Amino acid sequence: MPMLQSIKWENNAVYILDQRLLPDKVEYLKCTHYEQIARAIENLSIRGAPAIGIAAAWAVAVASKSLNASSSEELFSDLNPVFQRLINTRPTAVNIKWAIDRMQNLIKNNLSLPVSELKDIILDEAIQIHNEDIQINKRIGEYALEFFKEGCTVITYCNAGALATGGYGTATAPMYIAKEKGIKFKVIACETRPVLQGARITAFELMQAGIDVTLICDNTAGALLRKGMIDFAIVGTDRTVRNGDVANKIGTYSLSVLCKENNVPFYVAAPTSSIDLSIPSGDMIPIEERSFEEVTTIKGVRIAPEGIKVINFAFDVTPAKYVTAIITEKGIFKPAEIQELRFR
Repeated sequence: MPMLQSIKWENNAVYILDQRLLPDKVEYLKCTHYEQIARAIENLSIRGAPAIGIAAAWAVAVASKSLNASSSEELFSDLNPVFQRLINTRPTAVNIKWAIDRMQNLIKNNLSLPVSELKDIILDEAIQIHNEDIQINKRIGEYALEFFKEGCTVITYCNAGALATGGYGTATAPMYIAKEKGIKFKVIACETRPVLQGARITAFELMQAGIDVTLICDNTAGALLRKGMIDFAIVGTDRTVRNGDVANKIGTYSLSVLCKENNVPFYVAAPTSSIDLSIPSGDMIPIEERSFEEVTTIKGVRIAPEGIKVINFAFDVTPAKYVTAIITEKGIFKPAEIQELRFR
């Protein structure tokens, strides 16, 4: 189990690892109000679809503790602005809405309880969501372990690691488990412009775990694939839809096309909380656009001309035809089989 946690609950406060400061500094933000958590999601102090879903659940718990409602019905009403605020923080990742829907259903089903008991149940649910994510990631890792042969080299993109989840990560879970089992393998981490999650976070956490990781510029991936230096790719996902299309960090689509061209398997690690069967295809996934300053500066240092126009999509969509298989906590599926998850 990786040592660092992206988010934790201690002494009636939520502590969020400020990932903007990595790898230079390890510092936690103390959050005692839901708005602090919402801002941490928006400004990427915490990021990764599962992690921000967990953060949203904790935000609801924190908000409920602070509200002075006289009844459970009043508490539910008072929480409605909290639900909407959290859903609006990051539109592409479906995990926030999944967590909010789960919290809302829990509250609706317990409105007959005294408000103090309902607040305790909400807190317990946040703890449960957090703990479940760790177990889900471990199961994903156990299923994906079959791809990790002795001496293999895997390429990954962005950060779908322990720091993007409650623990273990999605794409990195099989790496941690393979390491525990003594399997020798290498990881190629793409830097992931413009916010450099691969360079700052994936490389950092894998090195901390003693995993053999090499960092490359994003535009180096094709050359390595063409030279036969990569055995397979595994990435995470912020939303996977009914036809098997996958939304993930911008640049994932390009990597998938390069893998297809070079006959290298391209796997997606996807907890079911990130699968949205209500959307038929990736064309309908809302794609977040972020500040131009993420592209024109690095850590506050300008690298582009003043006034330059910028396009800064945070995510892209990888069509199902480029995905070899989707790895969930319920098993490994071909993209066309994802819709069967509703029946499982």
